[in-house]
Amino acid sequence: MGLFILRKAHPFRKKWGQNFLTDTNLLDRIVRTVDPQKTDSILEIGPGDGSLTEKIFPNVNEMAAIEIDPLLIKHLSIRSDLKGLHIIQGDVLLQDIDDIPISNPVRVVGNIPYNITSPIIFWLIEQLDYWGDAFIMMQKEVGERLTAKVGTKSYSRLSVVVGVYLNVELCFTISPDVFYPKPKVDSVIIRFTKKANPIVPDDQYIKFNKIVRAAFSMRRKMLRNSLAGFDFTEKIKDEIDFTRRPETLTIEEFAKLLG
Repeated sequence: MGLFILRKAHPFRKKWGQNFLTDTNLLDRIVRTVDPQKTDSILEIGPGDGSLTEKIFPNVNEMAAIEIDPLLIKHLSIRSDLKGLHIIQGDVLLQDIDDIPISNPVRVVGNIPYNITSPIIFWLIEQLDYWGDAFIMMQKEVGERLTAKVGTKSYSRLSVVVGVYLNVELCFTISPDVFYPKPKVDSVIIRFTKKANPIVPDDQYIKFNKIVRAAFSMRRKMLRNSLAGFDFTEKIKDEIDFTRRPETLTIEEFAKLLG
């Protein structure tokens, strides 16, 4: 779901998950939450027609915006008040932050299609060196999974893998009523910052991800069943009780499964 303010008719593109924001007060609240500074380099994902962009751009050092819709790219490029904005057309998941023509680390503001929320978060994790913090709008249910405590129903693979590298803060909830077309779900703004010391080393990330995915793929089963395909040392088996279910393990306990 991309976030735009509704000014004039723009064809709603279902394939890109576009929803248009109709509440300027909410835009102002987003800006206050991001709190842009004169020294900032901002990367905006999904600027739409520039409704949020125009409020941030004058107050920062430099800004780039990535947009997939060619009609919106055209609209942004002819706006005189956005002169100097670096506009990039394309799929954000195919971009490297280091290649974007502004200084890094950037601060990220993301109004994105909800069906690529998880890929966007993992895209951020893969590029930790190049950003400082990120404010992403997403479906409330996904936000609850990201901020879930161990042992709760919402605690999931996403909670664990993201929690290894990132601090996650729920900023505020947004009603469906402020969008057109109106989505069926509440939304939230989530702020991500990087952990000073990641719980899992970079070179173990792929293995860790596989273990956590396997554990949660059979959520109701004990670890000895869901992780039967992995060869764990006796030391690990002494430290972790494999009769437990995955939602009972803390992120640190999952990390111990790496040995």
